[in-house]
Amino acid sequence: MAKKPEIRLAEALQEQVRRLDYNRIDTLFPDEGELSRDKYIKHMEFFEAGATHTERCFMAGNRVGKTVVGCIEGSYHLTGKYPHWWKGRRFERPIRALCAGNTAETTRDILQNELIGENLDELFGTGLIPIACLDKTRFSRVTGITDAIDIVEVRHLNKFGVFDGWSTLKFRAYKQGRKAFEGKKYHVVLFDEEPEEEVYTEAYIRTMTYRGIIMLLFTPLEGITKVVLKFKVGSEDYNEKRKLVTATWDDAPHLTEEMKDEYMKGVPPHQRDARSKGIPELGAGAVWPILEREFVIDDFVPSPLWPRAYALDVGWNNTAALWGAYDTETDTWYVYAEYKRGQTEPIVHATSIALHGKWMSGIADPASKRSGEKDGEKLFQLYQDLGLDIYPADNAVEVGVFDTFIKLTTGRVKVMRSCVKFLEEFRLYRRDKNGKIVKENDHLCDDLRYLVRSGKDVMRVEPITDLNREKIYSQLGIGGQKQNSPLTFQFTR
Repeated sequence: MAKKPEIRLAEALQEQVRRLDYNRIDTLFPDEGELSRDKYIKHMEFFEAGATHTERCFMAGNRVGKTVVGCIEGSYHLTGKYPHWWKGRRFERPIRALCAGNTAETTRDILQNELIGENLDELFGTGLIPIACLDKTRFSRVTGITDAIDIVEVRHLNKFGVFDGWSTLKFRAYKQGRKAFEGKKYHVVLFDEEPEEEVYTEAYIRTMTYRGIIMLLFTPLEGITKVVLKFKVGSEDYNEKRKLVTATWDDAPHLTEEMKDEYMKGVPPHQRDARSKGIPELGAGAVWPILEREFVIDDFVPSPLWPRAYALDVGWNNTAALWGAYDTETDTWYVYAEYKRGQTEPIVHATSIALHGKWMSGIADPASKRSGEKDGEKLFQLYQDLGLDIYPADNAVEVGVFDTFIKLTTGRVKVMRSCVKFLEEFRLYRRDKNGKIVKENDHLCDDLRYLVRSGKDVMRVEPITDLNREKIYSQLGIGGQKQNSPLTFQFTR
């Protein structure tokens, strides 16, 4: 007996829904529509970079689609089913892949669910790997963790669409430690959230045999870590094999303005840039997490050819200054002297600072223009009246902290060992649990920030006079007492 037309239509619609559920990847990044590829510029940039970079980092705000992007690409590599628009890396044969997250549970709930489906019994095959490429008999479970997969095999198709073998996908967790990533060689490694450096390095080594790729997907809530710095141009660990792609909420068309406003309401102020823009927050703990041996050097006399400047932070409880000499050839500041003294009249501070060279200009905390001593005078003007040639410093705190950290980690700020008061402050320079810098015992650290951001604006070479000519010529290792020395060139404001 023939089925009624309405029954046949209902069954056809159900089958269409089922096919979409089990082939979800085919619905993503369409040619046209509100969510078409041309509207996901940063996501496409990440894909395409895989053709030329072995290590890629997608550092983006929450809900931008980082994990989905990584899992989509992972599905293409595992199955060999690349879409017609694909411009990224291609593997022509079955691959070995590793996906990892923070814990076994989060790896299951995020990566496994995205790739395989949310339930191994009822929804197996509803992830981004098409059901036709999976077999319920070809996976093993993790002991002791419900529904968690250890290894799953995936059908791989060659460029003609013909089955040519099984790709293998392994799930791991950072909490298992570095040893859990040893042994096997991989074509693809996918990190969802930021791993410890030793885990990242171990996984990288495992991709070298096949000239494989690493995809790192995370929102930078841990701040400026060693892993983050690997992808920052200018940092010591950066190289041209690495590609950083950043994305904000504005780069995700699926997020409406109403959704953005709602999400922002629940985000603490110090996390807003990280969660909405993918900009690293500096987190709790050390403001500049770097070992002293990386930037502290033995004292030496800077070249007279290097321009100099000082930074000044004034106040009643503490007034502090740092002096720096700038090597123009290496773009490096050498901090060679310091001053810190509290509860003393400005004339004492000004006299002590002038002893380091009255010819030298400085930058000072612009807030001192609004500050006063007991008599209410503005400190900035007071120090100018006392003979110091000072100008307002750039006091953009977080930008200055970030710039200084980059220069510290890349060897472009060096501090001489005799600057003991600065080093005492450095060891205590920290953030509270809300990510705010603790404003205690931080005057010299502020000075370093000012010097890095504004020092080049006022730096100058010491002019040669009858009083210092012999000293300067001696330091340069040259003789003569020429009156018209070419060394009188100076940097001016």
